[in-house]
Amino acid sequence: MKLTEKAAYLKGLADGLEIDNATKEGKLIAALIDMVDALAAKVDALDSDVEELNDYVEELDEDLGDVEEFLYDEEDEDYCDGDCDCCDAEDCDYCETYEVECPACGETICFDETIDETTLTCPACGEKITCSQDE
Repeated sequence: MKLTEKAAYLKGLADGLEIDNATKEGKLIAALIDMVDALAAKVDALDSDVEELNDYVEELDEDLGDVEEFLYDEEDEDYCDGDCDCCDAEDCDYCETYEVECPACGETICFDETIDETTLTCPACGEKITCSQDE
């Protein structure tokens, strides 16, 4: 039974009791029943909205799964599946990452080929690091 149906049932019970709305108690009971009715209607509307949004999110999730499957096809040879731990990419044929040690603080810095090694600075101490492709 929906909340709106329960609220209507309570309203019917109150009408059957023939409560006098002129008394303080009668006014209170009538106001409480009206409030329960309004709350039940609002909750039912919110439940309907939530159900609709859940359906929409499930559709989006399925669509995103299809997109991910298309983009990240595991049989695709040009795809790195992340198992190489890209900061230790010795075994990965797809990720080009490099490690250097900061001469100032000793911090190990990982970077990829998109970083210009002539402008490399240590994120720990801010010292400029000079290295070449050979290193």
